[in-house]
Amino acid sequence: MAKGTYNRRERPAKPALTREGIVATALDVMRAEGVERVTMRRLAQELDTGPASLYVYVRDTEELHAAVLDELLGHIPLTDTGGDWRTRLWTVLMSYQEVLYTNPSLARVALVTKLTGPNYLAVLDTVLALLTEGGMAPGQAAWAVDILLLMFTASAVEHGTQQQKGDGDKNHEALIQALDTVSPDRYPFIAELGPDLVSGPPEARARWTFDTLLNGAMTTPRPAVG
Repeated sequence: MAKGTYNRRERPAKPALTREGIVATALDVMRAEGVERVTMRRLAQELDTGPASLYVYVRDTEELHAAVLDELLGHIPLTDTGGDWRTRLWTVLMSYQEVLYTNPSLARVALVTKLTGPNYLAVLDTVLALLTEGGMAPGQAAWAVDILLLMFTASAVEHGTQQQKGDGDKNHEALIQALDTVSPDRYPFIAELGPDLVSGPPEARARWTFDTLLNGAMTTPRPAVG
């Protein structure tokens, strides 16, 4: 062989592709460059392969992002969080929301994608277990879990959108000013309740919504389904 000629057989073998390895690489890319850069083409470049090879393990970018989110949900503490069932449920759901707050682009994935990963299912099962422990009827718990997760997911999406635009506080101040100037003749109830419409810190309002939802689900039977 001529000097300087590279023998391809001497090249180290690439690690075999696996779904776990693809998701781990996607996490690295997301942390370094943002979730928008987590694409099949970008991962193929990182893994030194062709995009077509990845489709054997991941159907599309949406499934890839869902798998990345599921990996992050694996860090949520689901046991030994302390307190009664309601306190433990709040802790689990706030931990779920914190994952989405930290990764706002993935919050949008959780809002529009049906998640089926093992860590998401573990969160879902834990929430159902706690609702059952609290005495909620099985059918009501099965519907309430959907509303609870949607509530915390939507809150994270809203938070992420405001954070991205940098106008959360500005919008809040604009709303307060608008409520201060409404006409009592035209909007009598808004004029009367204006200050209270925007009162309270976000976590207190979230906890009230959480308790209201739980209390309603406990006492409201599901409608008959034909």
